[in-house]
Amino acid sequence: MENNLIVITIVVGYLLFLVSVGIYSSKKIGDSEDFLVAGRRLGPFLIAGTLAATEIGGGSSLGVVEKAYGDWGISSLWYVATMGITFTIIAIVAPMLRGAMVKTIPEFFRRRYDKPSALFTSIIMIMPLIGLTAVQFIASGVILSVIMGWDYTTSVIIISSVVIIYSMLGGLWSVSLTDFAQMLMIVFGMLAVVPFSLNTVGGLDVVIANTPTEKLSMTKGIGWPTIFSLVFIYTASFICGQEVTQRLYAAKSGKTALIGSLLTAVVFFAFAMIPALLGIITRVMVDTGIIDGTAIIENGARYALPTLASQVMPPVLVGILFAGISSATMSSASSDLLGAGSIFANDLYKIYINPEADQTKLLLVARITIVVIGLFAIGVAVLNTSAIISILMFSFSLRAGGTLIPYLFGHFYPKGSRQGTWASLLLGTLGILAVQYEWINFFGLDGIFLGLLLSVVGYFSFSYLFPNRSNSVILTDEVIPESEGKKELIEVLK
Repeated sequence: MENNLIVITIVVGYLLFLVSVGIYSSKKIGDSEDFLVAGRRLGPFLIAGTLAATEIGGGSSLGVVEKAYGDWGISSLWYVATMGITFTIIAIVAPMLRGAMVKTIPEFFRRRYDKPSALFTSIIMIMPLIGLTAVQFIASGVILSVIMGWDYTTSVIIISSVVIIYSMLGGLWSVSLTDFAQMLMIVFGMLAVVPFSLNTVGGLDVVIANTPTEKLSMTKGIGWPTIFSLVFIYTASFICGQEVTQRLYAAKSGKTALIGSLLTAVVFFAFAMIPALLGIITRVMVDTGIIDGTAIIENGARYALPTLASQVMPPVLVGILFAGISSATMSSASSDLLGAGSIFANDLYKIYINPEADQTKLLLVARITIVVIGLFAIGVAVLNTSAIISILMFSFSLRAGGTLIPYLFGHFYPKGSRQGTWASLLLGTLGILAVQYEWINFFGLDGIFLGLLLSVVGYFSFSYLFPNRSNSVILTDEVIPESEGKKELIEVLK
């Protein structure tokens, strides 16, 4: 009972700390640019912390332990290591993306191509962000219910409310600061389990001796095709993902964005082995009867890490670990939530609902949108309706299949035109739909491969036939109305 009280106190204290960070960050917010891109003042370490925390979600922590415990063995580390490869690639283009000086990806489309393409990308980007938020709320609720002993619905509402509050109050300032703290909690919380578990099992030699050879292979479990697919899919989806690019837009400079991306890659490479090793150790301890694996047998391998930690670690470290696991899902949820709110305020409300909105109004709308989208995501999480989540998550592939090529090449290919962009968006979307609904079988590959192939063909062929008249990659600007006695320039519709 006393041990449980210690764990609960640490987790509750951590949640209250996150809310306090939101309150503190709200004092740094003066306008929508502060809220959406943190005044473009993030340094490399904050960028690395927030990017790493954003992408290390439940799948990269509990999920990797589960896979290592199961069929993949130690090769499950590639699920995270491939993110390191991806951010090494992203570092190459990070200065270029930062140089566009936009707040959202749809804004880039609007200023580089046309309004309709921006509207299309806004819709297909908001949908997966809402779905991802709901999925992380579900994972967070499950974790909190296990820790606190509350029912699932209550847990979802409480932990989701914390995320909504600090995201709404401080915007990217708040999310970046909490992400940095959450990244430390995730890494060091899980790292702390390693020495205790190795000591309990009798050392690394015992683990190796009791683990089948195939599960010690660095590639056999996951397989090279999956490794290459992960790199490809991560790279395609991260480069055109608002939750990632928003951090690059917030960098102090292009060089800062580059360094921050490389530091993010280092974090992923360093972290990758930890959950994979813990999965292997847990399997050995259960098989040899060192720990009770009843919860894993009854509920599945996703309970491997909580089972291991609760039986081998002191209460204080269990509390830190559970706070870290919660951090993994909360940081991802806050990033997705902020991304969806940013796109609605900057690219839908400002353009189609109230074009005369000043900075103060946009800031208010962004905050209200985050609350509304957050409440909707809570509803989806509480109902846990798989059909709704599947629809939302499917659009995750759509955003990469259609938008990656015109977004990336639009920065440096002057002939890229709106006709080429629309061909890319439509053909890329069609390719993904064709594979998703089994109209065709593209060599057994994921739909994003066919989608991107058709997107490339459409973008370059139609841009060649109908080249951009200005033959320039310079984005357009406009002046918004005076607000509080001074004129401000923001990136808006041509």
